[in-house]
Amino acid sequence: MVEAISPPGQERYLLVNATLPGSLTAGGLDHAGDGLGRADILIENGGIAAVSPCGVLRGQGLPKSELDGGLVLPGFIDMHTHLDKGHIWPRKPNPDGTFDGALAAVDTDRAAHWSAEDLRRRMDFALRCAHAHGTVMIRTHLDSMSPQDAITWPVFRELRRDWADRIELQGAALYGVDLLNTPGFLPRIADRVAEAGGVLGAVTYMIDGLEGHLDSLFQAAAERGLDLDFHVDETADPGARSLRLIAEAALRNRFEGRIVCGHCCSLARQDADEVDRTLDLVARTGLGVVSLPMCNMYLMDRKAGRTPRWRGVTLLHEMKARGIPVAVASDNTRDPFYAYGDLDMVELFSQATRILHLDHPVGDWIDVVTQAPARMLGDAAHGRLDPGGRADLVVFRARNWNELVARPGGPRTVLRGGRAIDRDLPDYRELDDLMERL
Repeated sequence: MVEAISPPGQERYLLVNATLPGSLTAGGLDHAGDGLGRADILIENGGIAAVSPCGVLRGQGLPKSELDGGLVLPGFIDMHTHLDKGHIWPRKPNPDGTFDGALAAVDTDRAAHWSAEDLRRRMDFALRCAHAHGTVMIRTHLDSMSPQDAITWPVFRELRRDWADRIELQGAALYGVDLLNTPGFLPRIADRVAEAGGVLGAVTYMIDGLEGHLDSLFQAAAERGLDLDFHVDETADPGARSLRLIAEAALRNRFEGRIVCGHCCSLARQDADEVDRTLDLVARTGLGVVSLPMCNMYLMDRKAGRTPRWRGVTLLHEMKARGIPVAVASDNTRDPFYAYGDLDMVELFSQATRILHLDHPVGDWIDVVTQAPARMLGDAAHGRLDPGGRADLVVFRARNWNELVARPGGPRTVLRGGRAIDRDLPDYRELDDLMERL
């Protein structure tokens, strides 16, 4: 991997002539336009001791790294992933690239292969990729239908412990909301999630009794002090309106925990009046929305022999304009729901900028992979570049948004506690023995 800098090995040093997003620091900047500014950064004992206009800190005779205008970003927050599905593509690809094809392929692979060893090795492989790219916090959704939940959640807890000094891990339960029709399912899975310190959730779709199921989920979460994270309306059908029903349930139940809704694709297919009614409700609840642009552009509107007519993403600009918290995330990685990806948030931001038009100006859109998801996940200490914070940084040769988005694979250095990490990526061959085709 090509590095951007070779930082000094001392505990106290300067990063000079850095370019920082103004939205992500309370430090002093020489503003340079499009939400960016120049500064020097003092690193001390693994933390950010100061962020000051260029030259202010240089009279102390400290060792320094010259960035020549290179961007500095905080460690990334990937708030919606599926580590348990990751990297099964070689043994179980999606036969046609469709959503239904993905569901069927994953169901088959889960039943045949998802042992504790299989999960642990694939999930650890994915975490090593994310770490090398500069991610410091991940929420993963975990398939939680029986009997898989009894296998997956203990593995998740082991990995969360083993990775605690590198990546903060959160887990969210994933299952179809129709499973709430099964007597005893909800209290059982809610108890498992609470025991693991996880997040309750479900995949919602427009089934009979959905409002009652949502009330039950909100009540189960409130009783156990859990947050909620839903997969919502991942379809082109404009009749899919469970986002509005979730907002209504949150208000009806006076829920005080955090709520995240992912995907929300069908909103982009609805008429303006319906969109306004839904977003007005969402804004009242304080819930956050995460878009998964790479995965949804891959899956949505896919029909053999026909060019897709829409991009599959939700209305992030309209949500942000109403003050609704918004973010983007990786979603699936090398599995039947998305054949590609490497949990690289720079690739994601670059693609999201193109797909969602997060440009001209970029402004504070970098927030969607940094401080916005950190806040939505309940850890506002991550995702910023403030004095007093930990020096978990990603340093680039790219000097502005155009250079970063045009060349996302360009030189970068990942600092953890102010020290550069080994950015060598794991070799796919490590997983070859797990990839026997069904």
